[in-house]
Amino acid sequence: MLKYLNGYDTQLKVQVQTLIDQNKLGEYLLSKYPKTHDYTTDKSLYSYVQELKNTHMRNASPISKVLYDPKIRDIHASLGTHTFVSRVQGGKLKAKNEIRISHVFKKVPESFLRMIVTHELAHMKEKAHNKAFYKLCTHIEPAYHQFEFDLRLYLTYSDRFGGLYV
Repeated sequence: MLKYLNGYDTQLKVQVQTLIDQNKLGEYLLSKYPKTHDYTTDKSLYSYVQELKNTHMRNASPISKVLYDPKIRDIHASLGTHTFVSRVQGGKLKAKNEIRISHVFKKVPESFLRMIVTHELAHMKEKAHNKAFYKLCTHIEPAYHQFEFDLRLYLTYSDRFGGLYV
């Protein structure tokens, strides 16, 4: 029923279900996140990601491509992807990092986009979702866990009622 909140405490899920039943979840989200971000093109998204990377992960490998991907449709499985591609060119090994964000996040609050980008940037250093990974996420974005929870609320709302930010 609340598939995006599977790992959360039962009492918290009851509170969310109450907001849904009282038709107040959308109102809650809009009061907390009234505006959407302005990074709606691949070019502006690339600049946004580069700025975050350069601020928090200067020594990380360069990012060759960042884009909104319409092929990422199953939001329950993945919000975005980070791929690391190695190719042999001549006698050298060339590495490329790519970040792809689901196109459904073109019109969401900047906090949600920041959470997803933070998550994908953290994968550049830590491949697994372990303690070091989440420590890096909170280094990049101290409110990472709150933004992740609120994004899950937004996805729950969107599944039931459609997009909140149009």
